Amino acid sequence: MEPTVYHIYDKLFKKILTLSSVAVVNLINGLFDTDYPTDSTIAYNWTEFEKEDLRKILADTILTINGCHSYHMEAQMEEDETIILRVFDYSYSHAMRNATDRTGGYSIRFPEPKVIYLYAAKNIPDEYVLNLDFGKQGVFCYKVSVCKFQEISMEELNDRKMVILIPFALLRVRDLLKKKRSPENLELLKKLIQNDIIKSINQNLELGNITVWDARKLRRYTHKLYEHIYSRYEEMEELNEMTDESLMLDVDIIEKRHEEELKNLEKELKDVIADKDEILTEKNKELDQKDKELSIKDEEIERLKEMLAKAGLQE
Repeated sequence: MEPTVYHIYDKLFKKILTLSSVAVVNLINGLFDTDYPTDSTIAYNWTEFEKEDLRKILADTILTINGCHSYHMEAQMEEDETIILRVFDYSYSHAMRNATDRTGGYSIRFPEPKVIYLYAAKNIPDEYVLNLDFGKQGVFCYKVSVCKFQEISMEELNDRKMVILIPFALLRVRDLLKKKRSPENLELLKKLIQNDIIKSINQNLELGNITVWDARKLRRYTHKLYEHIYSRYEEMEELNEMTDESLMLDVDIIEKRHEEELKNLEKELKDVIADKDEILTEKNKELDQKDKELSIKDEEIERLKEMLAKAGLQE
């Protein structure tokens, strides 16, 4: 997969992690089998590094809950055996930045790691292992567990309150539609959007697992991802229209209607102002004409006064 294409999914994953603390804490609990209250505080430990072309990119996603425990998540689209090295590198850097000085020496604590495969890939292990050889002190096995998103059922995804990953469910029929955009496969995508994605978002919103703002964002992210993956296909024209309508919340529809009303009102105000300007222009022209007429009359009166004065008829 091209780096620029992967960057789209990486960027979306990081956007999802900036949703409400309620939604993000629920994801952490679902991924790491923890039980943090949804009002827990979240600190984002974004770090950057420069690539060879000097472009800065976000290197890792490490979140700290309640100022104590950190969790490192790496999203992947394709199988990558070297991911264990990057996870260790980023986690080690994070641990060093937060080293503590204790009696008897310094102490560093690694964040809990997790690799999340968003797309189906073959031969993905359940965990990666990195052997750290400290010579005479022994060998330590650094393990990173794997979450295979496409293998998680919708029911399990909702039970674990990990619904903020729902936009990536669109990838579940990607291979089928790449091979053949048949009516049957198009119907599968339609059902996926309506019966799984939208339904999951609505259910989790009702249960309080996400906020209204989260739901709106998830629908928009889903729509953006849909456009990126599918909308360019000619066979998708009818489905594109359905997707545009179905991926809108009631509040989005109200907001859109409100925006249209504001635009109409703005147009009406502009028309009224234009009419008033036109009326004022005409009035000004009339006043200018009267001023000219009065000016002419004043000149005539002055001439008559001069004539009378010369004739000795005016004191």
